[in-house]
Amino acid sequence: MYWQKDLETMDRKSLETLQTQRLTELIAHAQQSAFYGKVFTEHNITPESIQSTEDIRKLPFTTKEHLRANYPFGLASVSLDKCVRLHSSSGTTGNPTVILHSQKDLDQWANQVARCMYMVGIRDTDIFQNTSGYGMFTGGLGFQYGAEMLGTLTVPAAAGNTKRQIKFIQDFGTTCLHIIPSYATRLAEVMYSMGIDPKKDTKLKTICIGAEPHSEAQRKRIESLLGVKAYNCFGMSEMNGPGVAFECTEQNGLHIWEDYYLVEIINPITLEPVPVGEIGELVLTTLNREAMPLVRYRTRDLTRILPGECPCGRTHIRLDRFQGRSDDMIILKGVNIFPIQIETVLMGFKELGSNYLITVETVGNNDEMLVEVELDELYTDDYAVLQRLTKDIGRQLKDELLLTPKIKLVAKGSLPVTEGKAVRVKDLRTFA
Repeated sequence: MYWQKDLETMDRKSLETLQTQRLTELIAHAQQSAFYGKVFTEHNITPESIQSTEDIRKLPFTTKEHLRANYPFGLASVSLDKCVRLHSSSGTTGNPTVILHSQKDLDQWANQVARCMYMVGIRDTDIFQNTSGYGMFTGGLGFQYGAEMLGTLTVPAAAGNTKRQIKFIQDFGTTCLHIIPSYATRLAEVMYSMGIDPKKDTKLKTICIGAEPHSEAQRKRIESLLGVKAYNCFGMSEMNGPGVAFECTEQNGLHIWEDYYLVEIINPITLEPVPVGEIGELVLTTLNREAMPLVRYRTRDLTRILPGECPCGRTHIRLDRFQGRSDDMIILKGVNIFPIQIETVLMGFKELGSNYLITVETVGNNDEMLVEVELDELYTDDYAVLQRLTKDIGRQLKDELLLTPKIKLVAKGSLPVTEGKAVRVKDLRTFA
């Protein structure tokens, strides 16, 4: 049922025709909101303005700041009695972002997630355990409803309580997990500390990882530790949540469902489109959302469109592994640095564990970077060996970053561990 061949293998011309039709309908619908009604009038935008997908560039961008400024319901395109759920960000600084959903929106979202899960081989015979938080966070409910639509037996374990997660995995015969990458390595480490070999003592075979940037080396480490295939997934609450894009079994990029989203990759400075294959900021337009459509939403996530066709036969474009966020970039001594660059280097050393912390602070009149990384628990404490390892790591980071950070090797378990998204960067600088 969820191998939707007609949609997933649609030829490019037919797909662009479908997108143009849905984009025209979107403009007619979105102008009913207080926000877009005003924006479209100011820019002389009508449904007739859209003759092809290229005409998306006539429309202005929407940003997180627009959602906050129009908090809570200024972007709603239907009356609240048509809405059945809302999700929101934490709103730790200023207003949170709020996304409204109609029942139609929720049904389509569940279908998206079910389509993704089916693509990586999950079936109604599987047992699916969700380690994401439920509530305002979309990762829990998004996967829950998608898995139920697919027909799997679901275990809504929610976040945290690692030993309980492991008990459920063993007792219920869990075959599939949804889990963030940093927590996946933590889960594996606790298993081994308890004398449990996940490759022999569990039925795990598939995990879906996302919510935080991670390197290919990190994925491989997770697969090796747990004895699974780990598939990268992408979602964000503004675009529903999980299920926006997902790897297939080829593991060569994330298929983004173009019947749901119109994709642009722009230069985050000039705001102009970049060529296919070049890294830029992902901009998305929802093509079939009812309660609260978003037009040209700047996600701040950095990726690129992968050229060529996928051997799986799906024709929807593929996005490369996310490189981080344009607003997470560290600028140090005039050099642009993303945490994922540092992780990629660190994961290349078998002597290191998976936990690391990047601290940037001002010392005297200079900004300095310190990279603390945990050693593998089985590695030596020989000072001379550790000194050579530190130099090797520093040399490779210098080659990658074009500057030399300080390296501090610490014992396993020394750095803070979180069961939510990992905190990888502490910027302690004060800017005048």
